[in-house]
Amino acid sequence: MSIKKKKSSNGTTPPVIPTMMSPIVTLTDDGDESSRMQVLLQAIQAIVNGDFSIRLDFSRDKVMTEIAEAYNDVANLNRRVTDEFIRISEVVGREGNMTERASVANLAGGWQIQIESLNSLIVNLAQPTMEAGRVITAVARGDLSRQMALEIEGVPVKGEFQRIGIIVNTMVDQLNGFASEVTRVAREVGTEGILGGQADVKGVSGVWKDLTDSVNAMAGSLTSQVRNIALVTTAVATGDLSQKITVEAMGEILELKNTINQMVDRLNAFAAQVTRVAREVGTDGKLVRTANWVDKRRLRACPVSGRI
Repeated sequence: MSIKKKKSSNGTTPPVIPTMMSPIVTLTDDGDESSRMQVLLQAIQAIVNGDFSIRLDFSRDKVMTEIAEAYNDVANLNRRVTDEFIRISEVVGREGNMTERASVANLAGGWQIQIESLNSLIVNLAQPTMEAGRVITAVARGDLSRQMALEIEGVPVKGEFQRIGIIVNTMVDQLNGFASEVTRVAREVGTEGILGGQADVKGVSGVWKDLTDSVNAMAGSLTSQVRNIALVTTAVATGDLSQKITVEAMGEILELKNTINQMVDRLNAFAAQVTRVAREVGTDGKLVRTANWVDKRRLRACPVSGRI
């Protein structure tokens, strides 16, 4: 029985991709010694090409029988190891089961080294991935105290793992700095009444810088509005009716601004009328005078009489 091998364009024989479903083909030793050698050569070439499905059944010669059994053992081991590699590739690589490990019974020497090397590769790949997942999950829950470990069993990670770890840890640090600064500014401005506070987050860019700028703009706007209102109301309290609120405002702050400015206008008008009547009655001797002041919404006259 012969094995047909497909030739590639450059004349070489491409390897057969083994699968868990590869059928077993048994070659017998029908014929003379030369035929058995040819069958054995074809079987060995099949293994060289990555086809572990061939089995030999030599029974006419003791030595050839032992050779066939040894060959079959090698083919079986290669098939078992290959099938396990395929299973691990599916379970770990596609299904995402990072805790799964390769295991093939009754291996020794180089076969066992292959399995251990594969499991070591899975551990080295899985641990940084699981670390990144652990930190990102904590961030999503609002816990900014986590950091990715940049070493595995005391050995520093390198290459892409190190780069990813540094990026994730930098992200957490920036979030921590942003959250701390926003909390501080909100507490100082909103609770403690300390105006003029600004968030200062080092090394941020993109949306984090935009958020920081927005917080600072909000704090700056509140500060200028409150300070302008305080300036005017303090001036009124000390008898200075020349001040008006001029800061830009919107919404309820705008309503408050307009109300205070109207109050100042009315106080100014009232003070002017009272001063005029007091002067005319007290200084000019005009005993009956009326104080009139104009309300923007209605006109009212208030008679003021003076008697000696």
